[in-house]
Amino acid sequence: MTSVRNAEKIEPMPERAREDVVPIQRRSLHDEVASRVRDMIIEGQLAAGARLNETELGLQLGVSRTPLREAIKTLASEGLIELIPAKGAIVRRFSKVDVRHMLEAIKALEQFAGRLTCTRASQDEIDEILGLHRTMLVRYRSRNRLAYYKLNQSIHSAIVRGAHSPTIAEMHEILQARLKRIRYIGNGEPEKWAAAVAEHEQMAEALRSRDGDALAEVLGLHMDRTLERVRDVL
Repeated sequence: MTSVRNAEKIEPMPERAREDVVPIQRRSLHDEVASRVRDMIIEGQLAAGARLNETELGLQLGVSRTPLREAIKTLASEGLIELIPAKGAIVRRFSKVDVRHMLEAIKALEQFAGRLTCTRASQDEIDEILGLHRTMLVRYRSRNRLAYYKLNQSIHSAIVRGAHSPTIAEMHEILQARLKRIRYIGNGEPEKWAAAVAEHEQMAEALRSRDGDALAEVLGLHMDRTLERVRDVL
């Protein structure tokens, strides 16, 4: 007699369903620690110019020195931390001139990439950016500032990736990493935050219509105003 177990027929997963399944992303302890320390720098818990006490930070995060030191090396490669002989790891401090020069460079990269994205990006890529924008607005309405900020940065990165120029994307990633804390504090006041959101609304509209000139214009304006928003707190 055939058992119930053997009689059951397991239907194969449809091809379409298999394609839609998103693999679970496993993060290493090093990646997790780097992400936590990066957030602490962005939010100002680790102030610019502060020396990292590995013992205290390891206890705070509940990790040993090995993953912590690997995370610090990663953040040093991003430009958020400086490794200084005889002093150790220091949260990097940028001057007003440093910030102005980096924002000028990001402005040029994003304007050029924005024009290319409006002609080169697929509709799926455009839709993905617009989806990020909608989620970012939800975070803005709930005043979840860090989650909003991360989506904000993801949008800028996605616009640059849409240009399909690996060189531009690599240069942009380097500069964006160094400016994480600076751009985060630009949304510290409600009116400044609201103005930044309004500029992102204009970006989304330009993307929808694939208007490269309009997108480049608002990206440039956004970077100019970013410098104005952070000038007083540098």
